[in-house]
Amino acid sequence: MLEIEDHSAGEHVAAPRQRTAAVHAGEPKPPIADAITMPIFQSSSYLLGSPEEFDDIRYIRLNNTPNHEALACKLASLERTEAALVTPSGTAAISAVFFSYLRAGDHVIAPEQLYGGTRKILERLITDYGIAVSFVPYEDPAAWERALEPRTRLLYVEPLVNPTLQVPRLDELVAFAKGHRLISVADNTLLSPYNFRPAEMGFDLVLHSASKYLNGHSDVVAGVVAGAGGAVRGVRKTLNLFGACLDPHACFLLQRGLKTLPLRVAAQNESALALARALREHPAVERVHYTGLVEDPSHARAVAWFSGHGGVLSLRVHGGVAAAEQLLERLEYARVAPSFGGVQTFASRPATTSHAGLPKALRQAMGVSEDLVRVAVGLEDPGDLIADFRQAMAAIRA
Repeated sequence: MLEIEDHSAGEHVAAPRQRTAAVHAGEPKPPIADAITMPIFQSSSYLLGSPEEFDDIRYIRLNNTPNHEALACKLASLERTEAALVTPSGTAAISAVFFSYLRAGDHVIAPEQLYGGTRKILERLITDYGIAVSFVPYEDPAAWERALEPRTRLLYVEPLVNPTLQVPRLDELVAFAKGHRLISVADNTLLSPYNFRPAEMGFDLVLHSASKYLNGHSDVVAGVVAGAGGAVRGVRKTLNLFGACLDPHACFLLQRGLKTLPLRVAAQNESALALARALREHPAVERVHYTGLVEDPSHARAVAWFSGHGGVLSLRVHGGVAAAEQLLERLEYARVAPSFGGVQTFASRPATTSHAGLPKALRQAMGVSEDLVRVAVGLEDPGDLIADFRQAMAAIRA
């Protein structure tokens, strides 16, 4: 078995800070053939050895190749969890958790406002698998209590809601889950472990679409599940059963991307705040959603719990959908595309991308209006981005 650096907090050495963990955790020790970079193990099979159980057989479908193990160690170090694993996509991570810990007749409590893909997965659980789901308001603790059933098993949360960017009552949600012995799951994709580590607040499992900030270069599709060792092993068994695994080259690219995660996200935090401040002063802008703005309703919670406010903001311009489309068409540096977390700035209307699969009435109820524009700030100079949005909005009149 490959010996790797786990850099977990031990008796004599404290856990490394994020920039150190991003570079060193999960790297081979000693380096393989003196290579500074983790090699790609392009092999589907390995010598059998003496596995204790089926899932310990070294085989690529069983998610235990050297590339998988090294990557999992780095991810666990960044999220401050005992263990982690990677999946072929973010929605695969979400589905793997649900299929690992829910059975027919079980019940889930989830927020009314969610990423559209997660909402669709939960609705399929209702229609096809006999699992009940209650969608409740983030801001109404009494509704959480009313939603409880004898078979409630899991509470699902987005610490920063996509794309409306509210911060829920995370501390109360964790206490609620623990008080009722529910599995608490947090999708940390929008924040990344640089800005927030849900496990440190008490969440049981942490999910990511690693296609976003963790990889950071818009060239990998992957997901992450992190948490306590036993909980993650349970998810891995589900992945192994379904035959879902990330290929070695994608593992390599994701591990490479993680090494610059703290630098990238710190820059994106700074640029997003500068852009949000500039946009809120523009006469063509009706509303900006970004927790870094002091007037934002979620500002106090974000300051209390997060190390940064993230690289995603959303806004509405005067003039409705036509004006929003005009803005998108006139942007030069910002690319009109779905997703976020890459080095390029992306902008889109979530009603046509992340939430396009949901009925319009449901989108409206979730706060995803047809004219809402989501902006995912990249690594361009913030001054250039501000100038780009100003020129794009020049023809829009309040």
